[in-house]
Amino acid sequence: MKQVLKIASAFIGIIVGAGFASGQEILQYFTSFGYLGTIGTIISTALFAYMGMMLVKLGTRTQATSHKEAIYKVSGHKYLGVIVDYVIILTLFGVGVVMIAGAGSIPSQQFGMSPLVGVIIMSVIVMATIMMNVDKVVNVIGSITPFLILTVIIISVYSLFTMDQSFGDLNATAVEQPSALSNWFISAINYVSFNVAVGASMSLLMGGNEKNERTSAIGGLLGGLGLGIMIVLSHLAIFSKVDTVASYDMPLLALVDNLSPVLGMFYSVVLFGMVFNTAVSMFFSFAARYTKVGTSNHKKFVLITGAVAFGLSFVGFTELVAFFYPLIGYMGLFLILALITAPFRLKKSQQKEERLSA
Repeated sequence: MKQVLKIASAFIGIIVGAGFASGQEILQYFTSFGYLGTIGTIISTALFAYMGMMLVKLGTRTQATSHKEAIYKVSGHKYLGVIVDYVIILTLFGVGVVMIAGAGSIPSQQFGMSPLVGVIIMSVIVMATIMMNVDKVVNVIGSITPFLILTVIIISVYSLFTMDQSFGDLNATAVEQPSALSNWFISAINYVSFNVAVGASMSLLMGGNEKNERTSAIGGLLGGLGLGIMIVLSHLAIFSKVDTVASYDMPLLALVDNLSPVLGMFYSVVLFGMVFNTAVSMFFSFAARYTKVGTSNHKKFVLITGAVAFGLSFVGFTELVAFFYPLIGYMGLFLILALITAPFRLKKSQQKEERLSA
């Protein structure tokens, strides 16, 4: 059970980065659709539970040491495998850049400091952490997640119990906010697709580090379900105060500040930790795709990647989320297609091997 919870916690930590933990993703993908966005969060929860289970389980079944081998095996088609592989590569690097940019927004909003401070600190600690092995990285990622879950629950309960207006009154304000996409249903699917692309590589590596397929499957399922519940709670919290927090780069951080400045400082640290989680996952997996983990080439690759990401992060956090996330969401549909059909192909391949051995 301990290993199941470790996998579930790490799965949440891999996906929950600056966009989610800040509330910016939730605002753009769900709250901006008001009531319909609430239905979208429920649909996303169900999809995340299934996708989480499939990703980690397939990692164990294929004993993946990089996403490439697992993706080509489960895609079952050379060209689909190539497309999915490059979608993941683009996602890993792109989201890593967004996380570095997000690290600059936290000290800027919370303490009035220059964004450069957060960007430099995040870049340095991410590159240092990636020098460790897979198991240590998973432990680091999983250890921070419970603090975020607890904080999101506290924020949600507080926000719902201190609402000044009803959801009916707030709905008009909510739908006036900029949306990532034009339709609530497409937005919900796109959000899952994007995040599956974000979490695929590290989830497969995490599964490859676990020998028991049942443990992986349950861990991934609980991780996806937990992530979905956090989406629902975060959406309701932002929806309940949308008239006061929608203008901020980090709506959830603004909510916490309204609750307590001391808790706001605590959450800014947790938020920084979640940004760190996702940045580590992205760049670690990106480097593992091209180099062998632990070698000198791996370390050189990580440092070069970090330097390039540092430069690109100055485009701006909110702008990067609005442009890059929907784009990856559409491309990530190829990955979802591969995952949904993977069990049938793997079963067929297993039956063929059994016939040949007989």
